[in-house]
Amino acid sequence: MKSRNWLKILRTKAGYTQESFSDALNMPKTTYSSYEQGHRTPSIETSKKIADALGVPWTIFFDAEVLESYGFSEDKNKQEVI
Repeated sequence: MKSRNWLKILRTKAGYTQESFSDALNMPKTTYSSYEQGHRTPSIETSKKIADALGVPWTIFFDAEVLESYGFSEDKNKQEVI
């Protein structure tokens, strides 16, 4: 399981709760929650929807380099916001 604490940070920074964000994306809260917790990886199409809403590249879900360019690490103990 990959930690996606960065996703929670970006969502809350944008002013969303899990429920309001999943509603905005037109998906069940449980589905979105599983992406955020790292239990599931969104499809490319869904990654693009989430990324557009948060103002980040969709590849952030798949590319550690993009993740690091936003000040996040796949290591949940090294999370920071730029």
